[in-house]
Amino acid sequence: MKDLCLLSANELVERIKTGTNSSLEVCQSYIDRIEKFEKDVKAWAYFDKKYLLEKAKQSDEYRLSGKPIGSLHGLPIAVKDIVGTNDMPTTCGTKIRKAARTRDDAFIISLLISAGAIIMGKTVTTEFAYFDPGSTTNPHDHTRTPGGSSSGSAAAVASFMAPLAIGSQTNGSMIRPASYCGVVGFKPSYGLISRQGILKQSFFLDQVGVFSRNIEDVALITKVLIKKDSMDSSTINYSSEDMYDTAISKPPFDQKFIFFKTSNWKNINKNDQKIFEKFLSKNEKIIKVEDSLSYFEDIFKYHKIIHETDMAYSFKDYYNNFKKQLGSKLVEAIERGMTYKSSDYVEALEYREFIYNDFKEIFNDYHGILTPSSTGVAPKGLESTGSPEFSTIWTYLGLPSISLPILKGSNNLPLGIQLIGEKLDDARTLRTANWLMKKVGAKI
Repeated sequence: MKDLCLLSANELVERIKTGTNSSLEVCQSYIDRIEKFEKDVKAWAYFDKKYLLEKAKQSDEYRLSGKPIGSLHGLPIAVKDIVGTNDMPTTCGTKIRKAARTRDDAFIISLLISAGAIIMGKTVTTEFAYFDPGSTTNPHDHTRTPGGSSSGSAAAVASFMAPLAIGSQTNGSMIRPASYCGVVGFKPSYGLISRQGILKQSFFLDQVGVFSRNIEDVALITKVLIKKDSMDSSTINYSSEDMYDTAISKPPFDQKFIFFKTSNWKNINKNDQKIFEKFLSKNEKIIKVEDSLSYFEDIFKYHKIIHETDMAYSFKDYYNNFKKQLGSKLVEAIERGMTYKSSDYVEALEYREFIYNDFKEIFNDYHGILTPSSTGVAPKGLESTGSPEFSTIWTYLGLPSISLPILKGSNNLPLGIQLIGEKLDDARTLRTANWLMKKVGAKI
């Protein structure tokens, strides 16, 4: 029998629904996989196999009762260790919060459970979801970084220790790990998924996302996660009813893209530059290449002002009480955040709206924007999580972005292509991503 861990989330849900396999069998398969590979990958911050088996047993009993079941019934899902759960620790990657628990589940946890999903455990993140790395290694080469801050979530999916995983992004924390680990990483439009009950870095930049191994599975879980939350004022009313059907449908005509190299192109290693160039040359009929737009450069400055100012506010208690226990990068960012003027912060927010109103016309001519997902394959060493620079612009603008495991870079390691869509056009962005994956013959 085929290893259940190798099946897609959609296949597993269907098998559980029809009784072909039980949730208990599915979860036991993942337990076996974790016991085999976790010692090298180190993706899990918290995992209790007894808990998982008990939840799976309850899920099976519920299905056999004949009561209606949700779209994710019996499916185990991994969750980044910044998402609050009342029955598991939420340590946020720091010893300061060792074994800390939240009183209530995060809003998205409630949505997942209502859909029948089983929260299988917490995945490793960097310290307070910033830059200081956790213990996770890259499944493709344990001497290399998996990226961050959603390190464990990307690695768990890449190593088939979870079918789906929740991550988050404030700069490049979804897209970069997806690229390094060779999985699909989707960051929806700002305002679609609630951050309530999740570690807060920046109100204006924090965004929740998902990891999977294909677009269909991304759509399956994202449809569940999109819901307005009265406790998160950033969320909006947005119908996700047709998201899955749209995502898996075929566009009425071939898609066209514009590829922005930006000034960060020079930071890509030469070998991986050649891989990207070959990809662009091979697909020149559907991709127009541009170096950059003049106003891109200012975005990095303004993103930093918002990010660090918000961190100085969000983490002030940790800074005041535990400064000596915090990583140096985090301390430095917090201290820089204390120095910005209120006028700098307002200007950074206003610039975002100004640029988007000018920039959005691009989507009148193209179905999506393409860029590298990262500055190359996963770097050697575990002391750094790599650079988020190819994600900063799109996170700042709040646009939906998705890293696609289309290419192989240096040393035959994964190399992602990032697709950016129009704001709040997430379903069609997923459809375009699905089309592009099939167009270039990607196999996951």
